[in-house]
Amino acid sequence: MKRFFVLMSCICSTVLLFAQQKATWIWYPGDFEVWLSNDMQNRRTERGTFFPPFWKMDSHYVLVEFHKEFDLPAAEEIQIHAEGKYNVKINGKMLAGMPSRVKLDKGKQKINIKVYNQAQVPALYVQGKNVYTDKTWLATFEDKEWIDETGKASDQSGTTYVHAGYWNFNEAAQAPSEFRLPTRPQEAVQQQAQGKGTLIDFGKNTFGFLTLHQLKGRGKLHIYYGESREEALATQTCETLDILDVQLQNANDTTLDLSKAFRFVYIEPDGQVQFEKVSMQYEYLPVPDRGTFKSSDEELNKIWEVAKYTMELTSREFYIDGIKRDRWIWSGDAYQSYAMNYYLGFDAETVKRTILALRGKEPTVSHINTIMDYTFYWFLSIYDYYQYTGDKEFIAAIYPRMRSLMQFCLDRRNADGLMQGLAGDWVFIDWAEGLSKQGEVSFEQLLLCRSLETMALCADLLRLPDDKHTYAAEASALKKKLFDYYWNTKQGAFAHSRIDGKRTENITRYTNMFAIFFDYLSAEQQQSVKDNVLLNDNIQKIVTPYMRYYELEAMCALGEKDYVMKEMKNYWGGMLKLGATTFWEEYNPSKHGADHYAMYGREFGKSLCHSWGASPIYLLGKYYLGVKPTKAGYEQYEIEPYLASLSWMEGKVPTPEGEIELYVSKSKIKVSSPVGQGTLKIKSTKKPRVNRGEIRQVDKNSYTLELEKGVNYEVEYAGV
Repeated sequence: MKRFFVLMSCICSTVLLFAQQKATWIWYPGDFEVWLSNDMQNRRTERGTFFPPFWKMDSHYVLVEFHKEFDLPAAEEIQIHAEGKYNVKINGKMLAGMPSRVKLDKGKQKINIKVYNQAQVPALYVQGKNVYTDKTWLATFEDKEWIDETGKASDQSGTTYVHAGYWNFNEAAQAPSEFRLPTRPQEAVQQQAQGKGTLIDFGKNTFGFLTLHQLKGRGKLHIYYGESREEALATQTCETLDILDVQLQNANDTTLDLSKAFRFVYIEPDGQVQFEKVSMQYEYLPVPDRGTFKSSDEELNKIWEVAKYTMELTSREFYIDGIKRDRWIWSGDAYQSYAMNYYLGFDAETVKRTILALRGKEPTVSHINTIMDYTFYWFLSIYDYYQYTGDKEFIAAIYPRMRSLMQFCLDRRNADGLMQGLAGDWVFIDWAEGLSKQGEVSFEQLLLCRSLETMALCADLLRLPDDKHTYAAEASALKKKLFDYYWNTKQGAFAHSRIDGKRTENITRYTNMFAIFFDYLSAEQQQSVKDNVLLNDNIQKIVTPYMRYYELEAMCALGEKDYVMKEMKNYWGGMLKLGATTFWEEYNPSKHGADHYAMYGREFGKSLCHSWGASPIYLLGKYYLGVKPTKAGYEQYEIEPYLASLSWMEGKVPTPEGEIELYVSKSKIKVSSPVGQGTLKIKSTKKPRVNRGEIRQVDKNSYTLELEKGVNYEVEYAGV
């Protein structure tokens, strides 16, 4: 299989590439992401059967016009490459054929190129001395040109042009349609006879293409994949399999053409088929390891490493949910992957690709992934992206799609101005036994309120005062309803839902814990939620890492970091004790043996490598190393380290301009940063001493140190 390597690195590296090679492939913005996501998400199979996504799939625009105007200092020749049929107009005059080279005269030159491609994304690459394709070119899928009866073209156009989409395809031969993730060979750790066949163990969960060495003979190979030994050997119930027809007289190394997830592979021959050994081509997204964490607690270090590997496996062309099932882009899963990414690889490009792929194309006819809450997570992800990266250009580009999607949501409110599941809507929230999705669920109102606040923030960023006012007013009104309709004073918490206009008495964790880190509650209300909900064993417990992530973040926001450290070690450490090499979609400590593998009514339905299982990366980076931006792109940031039960910890947190490096023990802090203006917050029983800067006392046992970029600070303190 031919594999094409595409360098995927930080923004700085991309800038360097553009300095070396000005031209890049361009397309209508979002189209490549939609096309690539369609290709990726339709690779899923279930026991050999094609298994496409549940939701409407969009397609790229098949005809796109690109144009730009230049004022050339001298005549020059340009080279044109396109993915598809194309025509060229120079200053309104159509050129004959599909010219690959065009001479341009000195002076003002307007270039229009239309590209048509039904199968792949219409893309364009133009290279000249002063004329070359880049993000400043304009693109449209519309063409509202018209001529009158005399043949005169219209003087005005209603066509909407937008800035072209691009990534890092910076060579003419590096066509977007040829993109593939790179692979590298990986050996199995054990291969042994088992029953009628051979069982191969790769040592840990992995993802890629199986290779059969010295394969020969005539017959079939039945190949059964498993994230566990039990699954691979369960030939009637394992989730994924291949049946390979072999007709080879001479021995041959054969690599299968569809990637799979597995740790174990069981192979049974049918007929006269032989092979020498089995290896694989490991497929991966090449992202540098920028974020790090290490501490005095080896179990915690192992949790971080396994979380990192889980994130590596679920980071593909896009952030997907699980490598075995579903291999799709789910907005709720992706939202958590973005957060983990900001403390690991800081790969802004994959975040943008995933956001664009999830949004799809107009018209909007359903919620993202058909799930109401997943639509709202999509809004929240965009402002988070801006906070971590400072990338205002992306906010400006995505804002029209934000506005149309928000209008779709607002148009679906009921007479009371609340969101309620309509025909075709999936109200998910979480996998929890008996969790009601009926009526007007408070959690959906809470997420819509936060989404409206996000719209107002983005409108303000883009200087759209009318939009800002509209969305802020909508958010304020909904927030009032949230408290008026759902806050149960007697129980000191938000009710789960309203049905037929009446608040239910059911209390669940979801709305309450989100309201804490959304900062919607007073100090008294926070304490009430903490006591009556989060620390109340009578409230239905959460068994998915998906919502444990948010529950533990809420507890961190309440200052209960010792509790969270204990829970993190118990929950994720519990999976490690059961032999997990990646973190799971769901973990219930009360289950035993192979029961841990079952889900969705299937013996091996559970994903044992799921993106939302990697959340310790985020929790440790934000709340224990304690690093977070307080102004977009780390222009300003805070560091508030917390050791909990640790003797020491150290790590790196990536930013747009490099890594913040931190070491913390019970008596010393070392920190350096390449970015912005930082504030180090220190808890100490006496005034700390510092090699640079000035220590300021905030209150008893609380001090701050202002951090300048490029300076190495050492602080001696007496930990509280």
